[in-house]
Amino acid sequence: MSKVLIIEDEVAIAELEKDYLELSGFEVEIESAGDVGLTRALKEEFDMFILDLMLPGVDGFEICKRIREVKNTPILMVSAKKDDIDKIRGLGLGADDYITKPFSPSELVARVKAHLARYERLIGSNITENDTVEIRGIKIDKTARRVWVNDEEKPFTTKEFDLLVFLAQNPNHVFTKEELFKEIWDMESIGDIATVTVHIKKIREKIEMNTAKPQYIETIWGVGYRFRL
Repeated sequence: MSKVLIIEDEVAIAELEKDYLELSGFEVEIESAGDVGLTRALKEEFDMFILDLMLPGVDGFEICKRIREVKNTPILMVSAKKDDIDKIRGLGLGADDYITKPFSPSELVARVKAHLARYERLIGSNITENDTVEIRGIKIDKTARRVWVNDEEKPFTTKEFDLLVFLAQNPNHVFTKEELFKEIWDMESIGDIATVTVHIKKIREKIEMNTAKPQYIETIWGVGYRFRL
């Protein structure tokens, strides 16, 4: 049974999330204070975190950042704010997804299931040892999930790594944002494809010498993205 930690200071919302997730077979625990939630997230083993942004003690952005420094566990951010800047900031810190209040409990459950299913496939896959992809100074070790750019190792979040690997293994093919969203996030009708744009931006910051003139991941205006050989 997958174990989910909800860090949310609005008790009614947290209890509603918990009820629906438990009905779907998840084990769920709640923390209302950011500092306590962060301590548990770092010290205990959970399969997913549902994280509100506005929290007493430590806010959701800081919690996300601290979790990502040591764990690749899926993180779903929840916020009453609809501003794109908060979404971009959260995804940039390593969150896997972002949902805005009010939302339907069924959508929450669908997203949690999708992210957990993908994460479980990743950690349970039997990848051939030393399975690597090397393209013009970039070395991607799919076994260890590590990336080097000109012999310097770069840190990648789970989704950033997955997206980079997919593009690098399909060079010169132009993919739309919708195709990349479906492939990497395993979802079609839910979620926001702006997530793809944010992750492409973060990847470019790590692999490109000049993000204004990318040499690896090109933007094909009006269509999508292409990884150049």
